[in-house]
Amino acid sequence: MSILTVKNLSHGFGDRAIFDNVSFRLLKGEHIGLIGANGEGKSSFMNMITRKLEPDAGSIEWSKNVRVGYLDQHTVLEKGMTIRDVLKSAFQYLFDLEASMNQIYEKMGEVSPEELEALLEEVGVIQDLLTNNDFYIIDAKVEEVARGLGLDDIGLDKDVQDLSGGQRTKILLAKLLLEKPDILLLDEPTNYLDEQHIEWLKRYLLEYENAFILISHDIPFLNSVVNLIYHVENQELNRYVGDYDNFLQIYEVKKQQMESAYKKQQQEIAELKDFVQRNKARVSTRNMAMSRQKKLDKMDVIELSKEKPKPQFHFKDARTSGKLIFETKNLVIGYEEPLSKPLNLTMERGQKIALVGANGIGKTTLLRSLLGEIQPISGSVERGDYLHIGYFQQELNDDNQKTCIEEFWGEFPSYTQYEVRAALAKCGLTTKHIESKIMVLSGGEKAKVRLAKLINRETNLLVLDEPTNHLDVEAKEELKRALKEYKGSILLISHEPEFYKEIATDIWNGESWTTKLV
Repeated sequence: MSILTVKNLSHGFGDRAIFDNVSFRLLKGEHIGLIGANGEGKSSFMNMITRKLEPDAGSIEWSKNVRVGYLDQHTVLEKGMTIRDVLKSAFQYLFDLEASMNQIYEKMGEVSPEELEALLEEVGVIQDLLTNNDFYIIDAKVEEVARGLGLDDIGLDKDVQDLSGGQRTKILLAKLLLEKPDILLLDEPTNYLDEQHIEWLKRYLLEYENAFILISHDIPFLNSVVNLIYHVENQELNRYVGDYDNFLQIYEVKKQQMESAYKKQQQEIAELKDFVQRNKARVSTRNMAMSRQKKLDKMDVIELSKEKPKPQFHFKDARTSGKLIFETKNLVIGYEEPLSKPLNLTMERGQKIALVGANGIGKTTLLRSLLGEIQPISGSVERGDYLHIGYFQQELNDDNQKTCIEEFWGEFPSYTQYEVRAALAKCGLTTKHIESKIMVLSGGEKAKVRLAKLINRETNLLVLDEPTNHLDVEAKEELKRALKEYKGSILLISHEPEFYKEIATDIWNGESWTTKLV
């Protein structure tokens, strides 16, 4: 039986079409990976099926009484709520049922025997619902999932506004899992999650009995949890049975077959046109020419998909830095409270260091302390000579009203418009993306704009905080290649071993110096 049926869906933003006459069915127990390049419409599709965005045309129908859980990249948590409050809000519908049951009990003293029997039956149904949905062990369930995702280490009574992006993602994910919906909709759930908790989520999804739709650019994770792939490309949505690797094989074969059929048809068209041109004037061959022309007119012409611009990242080198990049003496990082033991760290020219470890232990705080953006609690940082630093931040303001061109030009005013467009196009952005406002772009497209600014600066030290979050597979591979080739020094935070292991000369594990429990 179909849980979700989408028919003839079409949608676009301005003159940029996202979907054209797309249909889709979700059946019970299907574990779907929704994949595609940045900006193809994956998050828009999720927003449409959850009614956050109205499509231009088509219908979206859920079967009755289906409970849908959606992990959105951009959900806001209210200030003043603790982690425990947010997690317990997963059971709000049960608290509402309990309140209804208590109101029924209050009525019981004022009704006739017949009405009392009906009320007792209603209370019995509610009581069963509460018991079957773990209402009487809510605190134990909250503790169990919080432990699985490492939230108990942060402290369940902490205000949600004081947390990092990764910690907020964990809370939203934990709340969703506690809700036990009939279908899970997960939009890049591994962004900001550390390796240990990605493993926990992988195990959870492998055992998950209900259906889910998962958007992810993390290929090993996708391969381990999905049994169907839906590929978004050129305004279409195509279904493939199996995991991502299986999809890739079939997709490549289909692409080659289409190219072969296109070449064959183009040759036939050229021959028919040539025959018509040479024979239409002669009386003796005019009928044959007209017959060929009719064949041409009726022909269903194959069109190849337009090749998307492939990202090309080439970092510009500044003059060589001094031998010392930085040295710390008894550095203690943090805000009100220390996040680290006293640190004595040294980084030298040519080192490419991956900074790894669980979320919330202070990796981003360390980067910002080394760069001088925030003051340490104690100790000192000595930065070397002739440093030209390029810094890629993890979280930026989403409400940016500028177009991509304006954003880039603001930092490179000496560039011509042609040079600005060329620089953005090299990062895999199309003309329509380049002319759009930053705020309407997908997470991956925004990251590409920021990378465009970074690669056009001359640097000899790159400080990168989770640069692969939201990037599609092609962009991630190209970034890996460019960083391996980069002649300067690199300090990189990443939770993806398959990304950083080929780049890093050294790995620093923040869990060895943090004051947090991990």
